[in-house]
Amino acid sequence: MREAGYGLLLAIQFLTRLPVPVESPWTAATSRWAVRCYPLVGLLLGAVLAGVYLLLQERLPTPLLALVLLSLWVALSGGLHLDGLMDVADALGSNAPLEKRWAIMKDPQVGSFAILALLFLLAWKAMLLWALLEARVSPVLLALVPALGRLGAVALLVLAPAARSEGLAWHWKQHLDRRDLLLALVPPALLLGWLPGWPLLLVALPVFLLTYGAAMIRAFKGINGDIVGAAIEGGELWLLLIAWSWWSFATG
Repeated sequence: MREAGYGLLLAIQFLTRLPVPVESPWTAATSRWAVRCYPLVGLLLGAVLAGVYLLLQERLPTPLLALVLLSLWVALSGGLHLDGLMDVADALGSNAPLEKRWAIMKDPQVGSFAILALLFLLAWKAMLLWALLEARVSPVLLALVPALGRLGAVALLVLAPAARSEGLAWHWKQHLDRRDLLLALVPPALLLGWLPGWPLLLVALPVFLLTYGAAMIRAFKGINGDIVGAAIEGGELWLLLIAWSWWSFATG
């Protein structure tokens, strides 16, 4: 179980800005456990969001509370996945040949497509959070969405081909198989039953992953770290949209 503990710490170090005072070794076993713990780390982030929601829902106006939750959401992850989203948006927006798209994705400079993608994603997330808070959404949803978004990242790492034999995503993939995806599913599955309309989310996530994965394979011939990071952001937004659709119908 030591490898599992180190793997969890590695996942926290990689996916969040939470301080981890213990140095964890990178081995085949610990890296595999780290990927398995992605959704568990998502649940940890989501639990913080849910706790803040419960603490402040009677103290702040709904728009301000939505902005506080979104700001905390970004801060806890350090904007890591937003960076991937911006890189992918710049590469896709260029309409350049494949090798040029790869060069654009690696370029540290930010282009106009990256800025537009960032602005629209944050605006949509803020508005959907606002709408869900107005509908008195269950705090379980706030805990589950980050977990399911990171479960999507695990699914891509396990099932989608790596675009190149380099980079962090390729190194993660070397020790993964479908059993790791099943283990990663356990933490969010334990919480799903507490959320009204949970089967809809469970169907919505594969729909997003199949569509997004096919588009990335077509555009880049596979995945890399930026593409996986963008999948987390896109998956979270998609799940918020589906949850709002269901909540509006159920409470309407």
